[in-house]
Amino acid sequence: MENNMKKIVAIAFASAAMLSTAFAGEIEGVVKNFDEAASTVELESGEVYTVAEGVEVEGIEAGKTVMIMFNDGTTEATEIAIVE
Repeated sequence: MENNMKKIVAIAFASAAMLSTAFAGEIEGVVKNFDEAASTVELESGEVYTVAEGVEVEGIEAGKTVMIMFNDGTTEATEIAIVE
């Protein structure tokens, strides 16, 4: 019985981990404007993303190509990486 319970808990944790990544999106683009005070990144394509608290923004500036990871259904950037 205890062994079955461990399997059920392991499956539940694995399912939760897969669901959390299933709702993430990403976009690559060139930065048109980065407003550090407002915590926003605008891409040349017109999309504007709000940078979530704690996201590293060092080196982000107009003209840089970036990969932005965000939660689907939102414009909150959860990670930003400069593409080289």
